Amino acid sequence: MSVRAKFVCTSITRQKHWDQAKGEIHSIKLLPVTDGSSENKLFYEATPSGIIELGTVNEAAAKCFELGKSYYIDFTPVDL
Repeated sequence: MSVRAKFVCTSITRQKHWDQAKGEIHSIKLLPVTDGSSENKLFYEATPSGIIELGTVNEAAAKCFELGKSYYIDFTPVDL
């Protein structure tokens, strides 16, 4: 079984990596959606709180996130 949540990007920050050859560290923060559509209200009822924080030195991955944009997050168990 998997679970789908809907989060919105609320913060994107960049800072220098301690190893300058690796460029910058991008920190991305997402919070559950709360309003804006009937779908968002349904997601909020199921997931009223939470935080997802991602950190990456991958510039291409960081560019996939936009401030204020919403994202579906799928949680699927991994069988080892």
